[in-house]
Amino acid sequence: MGYACPVCDAEEADAVHLANHLAITASLGREEHRAWLEEHAPDWSDCSPEELGELVSPHAEETDTPDFDTAGHQHGYDPGRPDSLEGGIARQSRGPGRGSMTAETENVLQEAAELTREMQDGNGADADEGAASDGDGGDPESNENA
Repeated sequence: MGYACPVCDAEEADAVHLANHLAITASLGREEHRAWLEEHAPDWSDCSPEELGELVSPHAEETDTPDFDTAGHQHGYDPGRPDSLEGGIARQSRGPGRGSMTAETENVLQEAAELTREMQDGNGADADEGAASDGDGGDPESNENA
């Protein structure tokens, strides 16, 4: 059993996904979502997704959703999947009354998507390993400042 967003009717798999949807959408500047959260969960920005889910789900209509595999489910970049996080944000920002993204916001989202792809491809691992050693051979005891 899932939930329909009480603001925009977007279907979410469970209370945690509903909480994430509301919080992310509000954080992206969607005033209707922010106002709803301020009214129904004034401390929403201090809540974990689970805590926020418990607060918001009683106000949302329960829906019959497809069987989602929420255990171990990870949001990420998947250009072939129409319901990927990036696709969902893009659809929401194109909707009537949603406003438009600024060039800066669009650039930030593109950069985030690129970093996510690199991280998922494993390309970011080499850079992290090199930064950790700082040229000292990777032995933390050899660092005089440690």
